[in-house]
Amino acid sequence: MGLIFSKKKAPSRITEQDKAVLQLKQQRDKIKQYQKRIEGLLEKDRLLAKKLLNNGQKERAKLLLRKKRYQEQLLERADGQLQNLEKMTHDIEFAQIEIQVVNGLKQGNEALKKLNEAMSIDEIEKILDETREGVEKQQEINDLLSGVLTQDDEDAVLAEFDAMVADELPTIDDVKDPGVLELPDVPEDEIEVKKQKKMKEKVALEA
Repeated sequence: MGLIFSKKKAPSRITEQDKAVLQLKQQRDKIKQYQKRIEGLLEKDRLLAKKLLNNGQKERAKLLLRKKRYQEQLLERADGQLQNLEKMTHDIEFAQIEIQVVNGLKQGNEALKKLNEAMSIDEIEKILDETREGVEKQQEINDLLSGVLTQDDEDAVLAEFDAMVADELPTIDDVKDPGVLELPDVPEDEIEVKKQKKMKEKVALEA
């Protein structure tokens, strides 16, 4: 025997206000359709009354015009009902928006309340006091050290500091000027040979 699993229906998100708005819009559409149909009949009755008058049927023309006038009054009443429906629809939709805004403000207020509870004024003051105490303690240590050391000690500290800085700087031997081109040394023997050669050539030309 197999097991029958029943799928649970998801809760409907359509509210009573949504249903009311839908009904109002349906009624509005019906009234617009009615108006369109009446407007078409009014034009036909006007043309028919004019034709009857031309044919000498005055009474029938008057009767048709009375019918036309009555339909015009119905059309005006339909306009009023249509305006009421439009206003009521807008009012309901705007009320739904207001409810959403209020719910959003409510959730934001609750979140802000939780944040305020997580960081209370007392805790903030405690943190500030601890920070202030730490700064004051460090200042006291600096004051004590400054009072123990003499001027000679301060001079020795500064001299040691300057020496440490000098050790970190590169020396002259370590720095080479990239703009100076170093040429190789020319052998002195080669220069002497060239001088003797030039002297011999000069003596030969004079002889």
